Amino acid sequence: MPDAPRLLDVVALIEDLQSPPLRRGQVATVVEVLAPGVFEVEFSDGVGRTYAFAAVRAAQLMVLHHEPVTG
Repeated sequence: MPDAPRLLDVVALIEDLQSPPLRRGQVATVVEVLAPGVFEVEFSDGVGRTYAFAAVRAAQLMVLHHEPVTG
């Protein structure tokens, strides 16, 4: 899978979650690999306070990029 999440990647949800209630587009950091294709992600506010953790499948995440594409 292209752009499969890795530990410490910044990711965004591509669909809403019910529990905990999180909306598509919310940004998180991958903090643990729970199983192949399943990640523990941490959601923090603008000042770094954690407000949620969730176990999320790779198919529910988009890896965000902060650098230009090269090559």
